[in-house]
Amino acid sequence: MAKPLQVEVYNPNGKYRVVSTKPMPGTRWINLLIEQDCRLEICTQKKTILSVEDIISLIGDKCDGVIGQLTEDWGEKLFSALSRAGGKAFSNMAVGYNNVDVNAANKYGVAVGNTPGVLTETTAELAASLSLSAARRIVEADEFMRAGLYDGWLPHLFVGNLLKGQTVGVIGAGRIGSAYARMMVEGFKMNLIYYDLYQSTRLEKFVTAYGQFLKANGEQPVTWKRASTMDEVLREADVISLHPVLDKTTYHLVNKERLAMMKKEAILINCSRGPVIDEVALVEHLKANPMFRVGLDVFEDEPYMKPGLGEMKNAIVVPHIASASKWTREGMATLAALNVLGKIKGYPIWSDPNRVEPFLNENAPPPAACPSIVNSKALGLPVSKL
Repeated sequence: MAKPLQVEVYNPNGKYRVVSTKPMPGTRWINLLIEQDCRLEICTQKKTILSVEDIISLIGDKCDGVIGQLTEDWGEKLFSALSRAGGKAFSNMAVGYNNVDVNAANKYGVAVGNTPGVLTETTAELAASLSLSAARRIVEADEFMRAGLYDGWLPHLFVGNLLKGQTVGVIGAGRIGSAYARMMVEGFKMNLIYYDLYQSTRLEKFVTAYGQFLKANGEQPVTWKRASTMDEVLREADVISLHPVLDKTTYHLVNKERLAMMKKEAILINCSRGPVIDEVALVEHLKANPMFRVGLDVFEDEPYMKPGLGEMKNAIVVPHIASASKWTREGMATLAALNVLGKIKGYPIWSDPNRVEPFLNENAPPPAACPSIVNSKALGLPVSKL
């Protein structure tokens, strides 16, 4: 039996008991729950990742819903425990839910929430930041400067790549991939090549219109191309950013063979899911190609890196912070809380989980709906007509 964990309690006499496995940014999510008669218990234990046993102890004998994290293993044991405690709602504070056994949740009648629609621009901004940092070798130069190694300007000191006029490649042109593409095209006047199973008409129209604007002002217009294969993007692009979903078809999507297809001075960015890249093959490629650079926010065996990756000067590695803007993280907390609250209250499901502004408007009460429940169809939950 796990030892009792430290918790902070809000509204101790509330009718509904809601548990959050971690403190989350902001206070609006807390206020929304306690205003609706919830007793909120926030685990404050100094432990980065809670075990299944830890979470079972938090759930206890009576629990109406849990707000959890992407690092937790939500499977048969936890959904069984939550169901026994009378709970019908769990929400990840994340858009992804690879850590959740949705079939197990269906078995126990537990609604599984997530938080799409609030991470798009923030994640795209980090991908763009990693692209620029890798191209201009900013992290290497920063470490050099802090180490007291700078003796004066030199012609060859940290020479990187100019982005203007080069080609940015996007694999997965959904909301985040398209937002990143627009930033790179408009911000750095890069040409675009993208691969997606579905045509991104809106993105194509944007690049076309921006190209016409540049041409009208006497500048070289930007161009776009939809590639017929992913390999075409890898061969042609100077900067490639990965934005696919993670499933059996995208596991190790970028492997030894595909790394070899890329330009020797290409830049590879991954803010999607770690296992999309074969990290062992990546380390070997970085060693053999010192001008090839990567920017990684996610890792195959997170929180660990494959041996050697952390020592590579041509790799920029950051600790899964793509969504780490204040607005986004507070918004994620709010949406996760409203998923749980909405199921407790018997609210219907919001019809468009990517249209989150009504839930995040602090000057008005949120809609009487669950923002996003991934297994709503399986559970036969009604859809809001709002």
